[in-house]
Amino acid sequence: MIPVLIGIGTFVLIIVALFLILVVLAQRAKSDSGMAAMGGGMMESAFGPDTSNVLSRMTIRATIVFFVLSFLLYLGYIHMRSHPAGAREALPNISVPAASTSAPAATPAAAKPVAPMVSVPITAAPDAAKTTTQSGTATKSP
Repeated sequence: MIPVLIGIGTFVLIIVALFLILVVLAQRAKSDSGMAAMGGGMMESAFGPDTSNVLSRMTIRATIVFFVLSFLLYLGYIHMRSHPAGAREALPNISVPAASTSAPAATPAAAKPVAPMVSVPITAAPDAAKTTTQSGTATKSP
């Protein structure tokens, strides 16, 4: 149930984030007396003469929803990590009954697995007394 709620909450969080971006972009700058970016008086005709207050309130509310939803999703993920679903839904351990003697014997070829043949060349380790360092000087062995 929790993963479904987290999925829905994540979708709503994305929608709220996009809405918040659009609301912030729709606000006019303090120095801008007109709304040239939004087509002049189009925003005033949509929200009325008090457009800046409406957009400010929408920004505040969208920000609060964004942070509360983010915190709730965080708590949901913590709950999922501390209470794994697999621990409750795991199958019980079932002991295997002992093999009966009436079972037919396996063929010897099937009972003995064949290992692949790999030939590895055997080389002797280099003599430590005859090795040289990177500078070219011979090292002494103890």
